[in-house]
Amino acid sequence: MNLHTLLAALPVFAVAAALTQGGSAAATPGRFEFRTVKVKGVAHRFAVWLPPGFTKDGPKRPAILFLHGSGESGTDGEKETKVGLGPALEAHPERWPFVVVMPQKPSEFEEWWEHEDLAFAALDDAARVYRLDERRVALVGMSQGGHGAWMMAARYPDRWRCVVPICGYARAHTVAPRISRLPVWCFQGLKDDVVNPHETREIVRWLRDIEKRDGLDTTLVRATFFPDANHDAWDPAFAEPELPVWIAQHLAAK
Repeated sequence: MNLHTLLAALPVFAVAAALTQGGSAAATPGRFEFRTVKVKGVAHRFAVWLPPGFTKDGPKRPAILFLHGSGESGTDGEKETKVGLGPALEAHPERWPFVVVMPQKPSEFEEWWEHEDLAFAALDDAARVYRLDERRVALVGMSQGGHGAWMMAARYPDRWRCVVPICGYARAHTVAPRISRLPVWCFQGLKDDVVNPHETREIVRWLRDIEKRDGLDTTLVRATFFPDANHDAWDPAFAEPELPVWIAQHLAAK
C-alpha cells in the first residue's frame, strides 16, 4: 500500500491527502514553529513541524517525537531541525504528513533518558496546542537520539505505536525483552566508526529470538543495514520512501 492510498483512508490525514490531490490545502506549506516549555523551572525552546495543509480542525492527530543526536544539543531550540529528519521534512513534505515534535537536549554530554522529562513536556505541550493524540506517537531518534529511542522505548513501551532507532547504541539484554511487542524499524551503517553495528545486530537477533520463542508477529521487527554508510545513516534512512508509509500504518486510528 502506498502512502497516498493509506492516508486517504485515514481521517486524521484528510488535509494532507487533499494536498497531494491538488486541493486548497496546498496554499499552506509545511513549516516549523518554535515553542518554550519549562521543566523544573528551566525554560527550554523546542521545534514543532506542521505539515502542509495543517489545521487544528477535526479529530486529534498522531505525531512523531524526534530525538536528535549529540551535535544538535544546545539551548537555541533550532539546531535539532538542521540534521536528519528536519531536512527530510523540508525536502519532501509530501512524504511526511505528520506533526513532528523536536525537543532539544541542552548538553551533548548527557543522554536522552536523563532528559526524558523534557521530551515528554514538549510532547504534552504540543499535544495541547496542536490537538495531538498522545496515544498515537511514533518515537524516532538518531545517534545519541537513537540510543534515546531504544532506552525510552524500553522504559515506556506502552507510550509508543512504533520506534525507529537510527545508528543508536544500546545493550540487547537491556532493551529487547521490554520492546518485543513494539513495532521496530532500525537503521545502521555497516561502516559506522562511532556506534558499533554489532550492537544493532544483537538487538535485532534478540528480538527475533523472542518472536520465535513467544510466537509473536514476525513482521514486528525490521532492520536495514547500509553497507557503505558510516555514522550518518540517518540520511539514507530518512530518504527511504517506505519509512513514512510504515510509520503511518502504525499511527492509524484503532
